[in-house]
Amino acid sequence: MVYLKSFKLLNSEEEMYMLSGETRTYIKNNYPFLIFPNKKLENISFSDITIFYGNNGSGKSTLLNIIANKIGASRNLQLLKGENFINYLKLCKYDMNNSNCFETKMINSEDIFDYLINVKCINSNLVNQRNNLVNEFVDNKYYKKAKDVTDIEEMKKVISARKKTMSKYVRENILAKDIVEQSNGETALMYFTKEITENGIFILDEPENSLSPIMQIKLAKFLEDSVRFFNCQFIIATHSPFILGIKDALIYDLDSIPVKTRKWSELDNVKEFYKFFKNREEEFK
Repeated sequence: MVYLKSFKLLNSEEEMYMLSGETRTYIKNNYPFLIFPNKKLENISFSDITIFYGNNGSGKSTLLNIIANKIGASRNLQLLKGENFINYLKLCKYDMNNSNCFETKMINSEDIFDYLINVKCINSNLVNQRNNLVNEFVDNKYYKKAKDVTDIEEMKKVISARKKTMSKYVRENILAKDIVEQSNGETALMYFTKEITENGIFILDEPENSLSPIMQIKLAKFLEDSVRFFNCQFIIATHSPFILGIKDALIYDLDSIPVKTRKWSELDNVKEFYKFFKNREEEFK
């Protein structure tokens, strides 16, 4: 089901107009400006399953964040939007059929890691430790000032909290560090089956993280079934060949300039996988 039909990013003239305004005097960086005009990407059309493919730094996650925030998608971990990001969103436009669309939601890697940690903490009786770390993170990130902390270890914690998300801070500081390593794909896959409901738009940022190839294949099948039977629409950023191989997915190659739509078999990373296994074909016989 296609609820979100199209999305318009800023063109180069609109970006230059925004950056030349008075607000430019106190904005520290250009993000998310000056990314997509260079790729000649302005107008995006969507299908039931639309995938943004590209290597690290191609703008996949930025694009998902722009779309998610503009259409008002819910998310567990809120994006800290600067003045530039808010100004950018003002000129973005989209066409959406809200009829029977009951939910818009964004899911990213941090959500999955949080869920895995919660499950493992419960199973390992570490709930109190996790809760204490969450409170410590909030206190260090928002209430303490590094220059006012005299204890060197406390100062490190304040600085660490300022640089990390809550999920990453908890993962790095929890005593039973093996709870993350022990996390399995079935638990991560369970998160998607729990969060993805009927009649909604779901924006997934690299959902393959934490999933083995077998579980990625199962996730791809679940997404296909959710479109077919539960009237869902998916907008995905990924470089997983198993998800890129979803039948009839509309794929935008953010590594190409201008950005083009391609078949999954035409993508560089997928061709590298093919080449790798083709060169070792005899070992499978």
